[in-house]
This record gives sequence, structure tokens and C-alpha cells, in this order.
Amino acid sequence: MGKITPLDVLEYWIGDAREDPAEAGLRQKLWFGKSPQADREIAARFIDTLASLASGLAHDWAARGPRARLAAIIALDQFSRNIFRDQAGAFENDPLALALAKRGIEAGEDVGLAEAERIFFYLPLEHSESLDDQETSVRLFERLVDDARPEFADLVCATRDYAIAHRDVIARFGRFPHRNGVLGRMNTPEEEAYLSEPGAGF
Repeated sequence: MGKITPLDVLEYWIGDAREDPAEAGLRQKLWFGKSPQADREIAARFIDTLASLASGLAHDWAARGPRARLAAIIALDQFSRNIFRDQAGAFENDPLALALAKRGIEAGEDVGLAEAERIFFYLPLEHSESLDDQETSVRLFERLVDDARPEFADLVCATRDYAIAHRDVIARFGRFPHRNGVLGRMNTPEEEAYLSEPGAGF
């Protein structure tokens, strides 16, 4: 297999969901589900590229334009979670993904992207344990709801609601309790109670 390009990442992760809301719906399991098969596939295809991005290639991709920056963000933020699921490595590249996203947002690179693309441009802020980042995430997803084409309304409204839910957890605990185990952090009694609730965590 030749060298992975930003387009390879985008075609694998976004594909026709840029313009087709039905395709975006079909990709929900890949994007937000837990599939050992998808995790293995992503690892086999992208693990070397992820390592290169984490070691400096991400800045080269980001300099090529908004969609190449998005590809780097997706690999660092999303593929890390697939490849290193239930391990601390799932979150190891979050700071770099967050920095790339913030820089792109400051430059207005997000606004010309399609709805499905903007979702993943913003997710590093939703994954941050900073309340300031969480508030920014909610604002960005609310703006996306306002900007979205009508046929993508269901998709972007759902992601806005998830952004609010993430923000509320950080406002309550100052961190994501469901990460505590893999990161070697002790749960507080309040976090223990929260984690025992059905559907707790993300």
C-alpha cells in the first residue's frame, strides 16, 4: 500500500456523507459505534500514518488547506480512539488534534466545509476536559445547526445535543469520569454514582 494521503482519510471516514444525508446516517455506526472489525481495519490501514501525523506530519497536512487539516484532525482524534480503544493511547493525540482544530477555526477554515466534515472539525473541543473548550464546542455546534442544509438537520441537531451533554459532564465533574479507569485516575464518590447510572459515559 502506498503512502496514505489526506484524501484517503476523508474518503474512508466521510465519503459521500459530504452531500448525502442518507449516507451520513449509514455511517453513524462507524463514526459513533463500537466495532472491533472497524477498529482492526483502521489500525491495519492507518496506524503508521497516525504515528507520522503525531510526529509532525499533521502540521504539513494542515498547511495544505482546510480539508487536509480536517483529515489530520480525524486521524488524530477519531482513529486514535479506534486503534487504542479502552487504552490511554485513545486520548494521547487529543492535544494535537485540539490545537489543529482551534487554529483552523480561528482562520475560518471550518465554515466552507460540509456538515459532516464540520462535525469532526469540532469534535476535539467536545473531547476536551476544559470547560472553556466545551462552551466553545456548544457554540460551534449551535452555529452548525443554524448553517446546515435542511436535509442535514437531524444529523447536526443530534450532534449539537451530544455536545451539550459533554459540556454538562465537564461542568459537573471537571473531567470525563468514564476515562478515569484507563488513565489511572481514582473516581470520586459522586463519579462512582454517576458511572453506575445506565448510559453513563460516552
